[in-house]
Amino acid sequence: MASESTEISDQLTNLAVPLSAATITVRVIKSFEYRTEKSLVLRALDLEHMTVGELKARVLQAGEGLFCSCTIAIKTEPGWKAYRTVELDTLKLYTKAHGAKTTNLIINLDHDDWILNDDDAVLASLGFGT
Repeated sequence: MASESTEISDQLTNLAVPLSAATITVRVIKSFEYRTEKSLVLRALDLEHMTVGELKARVLQAGEGLFCSCTIAIKTEPGWKAYRTVELDTLKLYTKAHGAKTTNLIINLDHDDWILNDDDAVLASLGFGT
């Protein structure tokens, strides 16, 4: 019987998977006042080549479901019906891996420079995956 290693790896979890196969969670916010949001998990993203504009399109068109591997679309699926009338136009990085998290439950009010307003910028160059 092979011996099992009981050592804990020193490798950070955000570095365990290559940037070409990353998983990110997008928090789609409907209302700041009522703290209405829904999370969308996107898997197998290539952060080295995907731009902010492509990420916005992927969020609006389709992505991987939160707890299933089925394809969902904000504009067509019943679970996203409440979000169809909301104009989703801005992305902001909420937190970075192994960094301090904000106490605000809906959005990070710090770091205005984390707003993703350049649709041509590559995600890896903006700090995704680091």
